[in-house]
Amino acid sequence: MSRSNEELQGVTLLGNQGTKYAQDYAPEVLETFPNKHPENEYLVTFNCPEFTTLCPKTGQPDFGKIIINYIPRERMVESKSLKLYLFSFRNHGDFHEDCVNIIMKDLVKLMDPRYLEVVGVFMPRGGISIYPFANYGDSEHQDMVRQRMLAMFRNQ
Repeated sequence: MSRSNEELQGVTLLGNQGTKYAQDYAPEVLETFPNKHPENEYLVTFNCPEFTTLCPKTGQPDFGKIIINYIPRERMVESKSLKLYLFSFRNHGDFHEDCVNIIMKDLVKLMDPRYLEVVGVFMPRGGISIYPFANYGDSEHQDMVRQRMLAMFRNQ
């Protein structure tokens, strides 16, 4: 069950040898493709273990891991575009909490998923680690939104 050229029409970065890396936050690089199984509820997980951003006050680099879990609806995020999008934060100055919320909002706007969550696991600075969590669910997944939020409290 291969993808047709029509289904791949919006996927321009995958296989492109002339990839350009944004020097600052670039949500416009995000691309989607059709979900071939919208009738199924299934989980997609992305793990970005080398996420980098800048402290908005000092300009010092902050390192962490970003985990994205989502239940797709009609559209799915293309992984190379997601990689380039996350890479675009490397010169972006924002607090960890802001980055996680920005990522969540951008992906919700892009895909209109059934459910989506973004977890940040940042390396310690000044002896303190920060683990922000943001999630979204449509009207049918509000129980999951609350359950996952409570689970994150217990896991910390």
